[in-house]
Amino acid sequence: MALLNIRNLTVKFATATGSFTAVDGIDVHVDRGEVLAIVGESGSGKSVSMLAVMGLLPDTATITADEMTYDGRDISKLSKAERRRLIGREITMIFQEPIASLNPSFTVGFQIEEVLRLNLGLGRKEAHARALELFRAVGIPEPEVKIRAYPHQLSGGQCQRVMIAIAIASNPRLLIADEPTTALDVTIQKQILDLLMKLQEDYGMALILITHDMGVVAETADRVVVQYKGKKMEEAEVLNLFEAPQHPYTRALLSALPEHATGDRLPTVSDFFQQAGA
Repeated sequence: MALLNIRNLTVKFATATGSFTAVDGIDVHVDRGEVLAIVGESGSGKSVSMLAVMGLLPDTATITADEMTYDGRDISKLSKAERRRLIGREITMIFQEPIASLNPSFTVGFQIEEVLRLNLGLGRKEAHARALELFRAVGIPEPEVKIRAYPHQLSGGQCQRVMIAIAIASNPRLLIADEPTTALDVTIQKQILDLLMKLQEDYGMALILITHDMGVVAETADRVVVQYKGKKMEEAEVLNLFEAPQHPYTRALLSALPEHATGDRLPTVSDFFQQAGA
């Protein structure tokens, strides 16, 4: 049985000009301990799909699915209290912008200790000690000093490490990482990805990695789901996807990698759809 299983997920948003479909009949599943990459360009519905699972979409969103289960439990039928006990404990998420995700009014230490007290019932001293352990685990230098810092006093990479520490604080079984390296420079991106993969292995978590970077997919994933305009274009084991992509859009994404450039310009998605007669 898959740890997370989503079948025929559709997300529509009410707008001034009518209903807009952001996710259109997506099927996604992830097994225990698996690394699943969801890849596609901006606007393909990757983040919206997972925010629907987390229950973090606004009231303007209408979510429907034939199935949305976690460990055999129907997420859509959970009460608010039951969902709160699940989300943030067993299922956690790292968001795109670490600075925007942290509260500027509180120290990063307070914010992680609050998670530990609420989710694990730890006392103040226990939460502080555990927070220091987590800061060391995610490679934050001088944790005794940094734990007293406010978000603006840390670099982007350090803020992302804080967000990762918060996400793994409750020993989740499923971690969703939404473009976790977008706002970081290339060197720090590699460090964060290496850290995520190490933590995934150490904790035995399932990991869903949302990205538009096929290079990241090649380095990290066991299996890949390719999305375009809210629909799933292709799903395959990572080696199969790179060696024999089946869909024109997947081939377009792979051909857009700089190492595949030929001639004066990179091919576009439209080029591949025209070639396929789609």
